[in-house]
Amino acid sequence: MVLTLRYRPAARHLLTVIAFIGLFVALTLPNRLAWINAPAFIFLPLEFMVIGLLLLVPGRTGDVCRWVLTLLLGLAVLLRGSDLVTHEIFARPFNLVFDSHLLADGSRLLTGVLGDLAAVGVGVLLALAAMLLSGLAYLMLRRIQRALRAAPRSSAAVLTAMLLTGIFLNSSGWPRTGTFTWDQLVLHGQDTVASVRDIRAFAEVVNEDVWATRSGEGLFGRLQGKDVYIVFAESYGRALLEREPFADSVRATLTQAQADLAADGVHMRSAFLTSPTVGGLSWLAHASALSGAWIDSETRYKSLVISQRATLNRLFRDAGWRTVAAMPAISLAWPEGGYYGYDKIYDAHNFGYQGLPFNWVTMPDQYVWSALHARERSQGIRRPVMAELALISSHAPWTPVAQLLPWEQVGDGQAFDVQAQSGLSPEEVWADVDSIRDHYRQSIEYMLQTLVSYVQTYGDEDLVIMVLGDHPAAPFITGDSDDKQVPVHLIAHDPAVIDAIADWQWQPGLLPDVDAPVWRMDRLRDHFIEAFSYRQQEGLQ
Repeated sequence: MVLTLRYRPAARHLLTVIAFIGLFVALTLPNRLAWINAPAFIFLPLEFMVIGLLLLVPGRTGDVCRWVLTLLLGLAVLLRGSDLVTHEIFARPFNLVFDSHLLADGSRLLTGVLGDLAAVGVGVLLALAAMLLSGLAYLMLRRIQRALRAAPRSSAAVLTAMLLTGIFLNSSGWPRTGTFTWDQLVLHGQDTVASVRDIRAFAEVVNEDVWATRSGEGLFGRLQGKDVYIVFAESYGRALLEREPFADSVRATLTQAQADLAADGVHMRSAFLTSPTVGGLSWLAHASALSGAWIDSETRYKSLVISQRATLNRLFRDAGWRTVAAMPAISLAWPEGGYYGYDKIYDAHNFGYQGLPFNWVTMPDQYVWSALHARERSQGIRRPVMAELALISSHAPWTPVAQLLPWEQVGDGQAFDVQAQSGLSPEEVWADVDSIRDHYRQSIEYMLQTLVSYVQTYGDEDLVIMVLGDHPAAPFITGDSDDKQVPVHLIAHDPAVIDAIADWQWQPGLLPDVDAPVWRMDRLRDHFIEAFSYRQQEGLQ
């Protein structure tokens, strides 16, 4: 009993020290993982002293201050944690308006990769973590408040002196002091207001589209009789061509692909596009490229799909093409598909795949190419086809990595079952970042090899393929948090197709270099229409 009483004050002092350290860490913790290091905490946060002075306010007013500070501190820490995650995946801070859907999207991905129980478990852990952070913020501030009120005059004097010193150093330009936490809260608030305004502004201009009221006559006249494929390659980013541990192998794959296609008389041009997203949300990239509008948020996307803005798909349909979509990742109801103007949508359920899934990936790329060809290009007399393909073999978790089969063996997909049950589990692959990168690279090379094999096997004068990445992989995988660019390739046997884009100045072959043109992805639609349609004096209505 004597020992317990003796050590109780020491325990209280230890808790007080921990509370002060916890507050300091909460106020100085960077919002990007790459910035977390020892020097980052050599910092004098001015909020530290302001919080202390507010906690010294006596009576109920001081208690109210503590509750308000608890809410602000808890919110700041939660947003900081959200920023850390979104910077690693999407290379940007968390947005309170645009990112509210990410929990649902993440849950669906986890269900596909780890199963229902794991997804529920992660959701519960996130909820508990949020509650724990809020509770810790309250306990921490209450402990600090009691410690300061034990000697209010001396505490106020020390805090005031520290605050004045910090303000002086900050105004003198010393970089190791400031109001980082408050600044981040203000930025999130401003970002939220700006996002709401952006929603309203975009809704007002999304229908301002010169192509929405044009007739089909003259549209894509330079592509008459040709099947046109617009192919979105999952996670195919510029970093793969320029950064290790990817570049040597991927460039070798592209070099071989270029040589193989050139030997068959195929012409190629390449450049780069800037995607509106990184690490995920592929549909934003699809929408930007096909609609000619910059769709960088879920709310913009929702405004787009209820608008009258014309997509490439719809314009091709108006011009006489049969428009189809190969969307193997679509496994739920997709009412937004009606906006694009497809005559037919092939999804995970109606594409005839009888093989096993490759974890989250419902079917390998080779099956998508094969099934689409069998259903749309192997017929006799028919309308030309404009197809949008969303290839997903290079989608996380990148295991197992598919392998090419002889095309005649693809059939209904059961030939892939052995591959689907091979390789490491997602848990094993994702235990090490080097392993993740290696499997990611292999899946990209499979995507490219499948593309080349299809062109060699089924390509002809009437096939035109444009392949573009939807977005780069997450920054923690590519190693580049600022990269939002993706390669784009135009592939055709007919040299007239390449001649039509001469003024684009895209580079020959499949390996664009550092001087290749870089367009924002929403510019692609209008450039494509103008290049392949007759001008007004040539008959465009």
